[in-house]
Amino acid sequence: MGCSSSSTKTRKSETSLKAALIIQNWYRGYKARLKARQHYALTIFQSIEYADEQGQMQLSTFFSFMFENYAHVHKEELELRKQSLESEQDMRDRHDYVDLIDVPDSYNGPRLQFPLTCTDIDLLLEAFKEQQILHAHYVLEVLFETKKVLKQMPNFTHVQTSPSKELTICGDLHRKLDDFMIFYKNGLPSESNPYVFNGDFVDRGKNSIEILMILCVSFLVYPNDLHLNRGNHEDFMMNLRYGFTKEILHKYKLHGKRILQILEELYAWLPIGTIVDNEILVIHGGISETTDLNLLHRVERNKMKSVLIPPTETNRDYDTDSKHNKVGVTFNAHGRIKTNGSPIEHLPKHEWEQVVTIFSASNYYEEGSNRGAYIKLCSGTAPRFFQYQVTKATCFQPLRQRVYTMESSAIKILKERVISRKSDLTRAFQLQDHRKSGKLSLSQWAFCMENILGLNLPWRSLSSNLVNIDKNGNVEYMSSFQNIHIEKPVQEAHSTLVETLYRYRSDLEIIFNAIDTDHSGLISMEEFRAMWKLFSAHYNVLIDDSQVNKLANIMDLNKDGSIDFNEFLKAFYVVHRYEDLMKPGVTNLG
Repeated sequence: MGCSSSSTKTRKSETSLKAALIIQNWYRGYKARLKARQHYALTIFQSIEYADEQGQMQLSTFFSFMFENYAHVHKEELELRKQSLESEQDMRDRHDYVDLIDVPDSYNGPRLQFPLTCTDIDLLLEAFKEQQILHAHYVLEVLFETKKVLKQMPNFTHVQTSPSKELTICGDLHRKLDDFMIFYKNGLPSESNPYVFNGDFVDRGKNSIEILMILCVSFLVYPNDLHLNRGNHEDFMMNLRYGFTKEILHKYKLHGKRILQILEELYAWLPIGTIVDNEILVIHGGISETTDLNLLHRVERNKMKSVLIPPTETNRDYDTDSKHNKVGVTFNAHGRIKTNGSPIEHLPKHEWEQVVTIFSASNYYEEGSNRGAYIKLCSGTAPRFFQYQVTKATCFQPLRQRVYTMESSAIKILKERVISRKSDLTRAFQLQDHRKSGKLSLSQWAFCMENILGLNLPWRSLSSNLVNIDKNGNVEYMSSFQNIHIEKPVQEAHSTLVETLYRYRSDLEIIFNAIDTDHSGLISMEEFRAMWKLFSAHYNVLIDDSQVNKLANIMDLNKDGSIDFNEFLKAFYVVHRYEDLMKPGVTNLG
């Protein structure tokens, strides 16, 4: 009886152990699949972002092409605009820009007292947490004072550290106001707690002006202990594309244009980089084997108004990287690199390759998608790395829900990229479909997607969320465009034209703004046609000019010979059938 009971207990114990192992293995597999889905979603975000950044290079070369050719059409207007972009504008009269703007008694936001103190930093941090907007009077005054100090600074700021004075280096913030928890976690800037913010303070969100104000006020309070480097988004042309311009004009409807004008000047005076202990180079975009510090020390940085606008002849040697390269902190094999003025290309290969990239914007793509980071440096010791993440309610959701949210957003933007190339993809599919069956093998479909979109994505793994696949594993390729379409402003518009205007709408908005010399938001039909001819020639857009002319005539609603180009471009947008988007637990990435 005792033996039987003991045997039964043993069997139950073995069964329980097996069950526990099965559950454990299942959970490990489940978590691994979730992590794989998360990885695929991040890959989509990163691939599309990188493709967009590469598009900036094409836009930059277009401006060179435009300046060489557009002058034949409107030479005087172009020269006027070029001068405003390439040469330092006279300091605007402070009286016109600040003193004439009254702060009414009814204003209940933060009120700054000049000269500024650390109390003003705290005041802004608390006010912005409460969603308050700083009055335009104070914004302009802060920008004027910041520019005044920046103009006295060299191209590279030199910083010394010590065991009692560690230096904190922060990377891209990109509108992430929550990420100023760095100040709560690491302490406010001070003589004993210096910071370097290495560019890309603005764009890609709704709180860029608040980020910039906190940084500028902190800089004015501690000009020797808070250092600002210029990133590729401290650039008025980039702001047109990535949202900061719209944010300013939305928040400051009356004085927004004045703020933008002063910002354009301030950007140009931001230092290029920071040199720490004469050994470490901190610069946005990193370095290459041909980076020459002698040249960068001499360059007239205030003449570089935009990475997208070609510089003057005297400044053409300045090699500006317009890619989104985050933070480049350069070390050699021992954690240091000497910056004695010699070109980087003279360093051994193993030295210039140990570059560290720091990105400080947490939750960059979606809530929970990534952590932010910063570095602490001290002379004679190895750099220390710190990570953080702002945790909101969504971050406490189960991993499954967070992954679903992230991948839904990723698939949404990927489908928008797909629909913008519908005509090209359809032709590619049909060329592979020799039997005219409407179906392709998974390999053929993936080949077409990559060949046209060039995103370097794992299309086979993504296919279950993008297309219908039959029981034989073949793809119904026209289902690539299901549940999504580009809205036509007028039904007469040809599909290929609509897709092209939608695909290049950001570039076209920047181009039209560049030739809108009076900032009216209007361009003449003649300007529109001339610019389109240049654009289509440079971008190799094979669309009959008559289609564009016909559409432009239709969009000239009041028939006054002018087009509101911002409204024109807004007319091209994507419509999703949200009820048909992925549902949690039904489909997934991989």
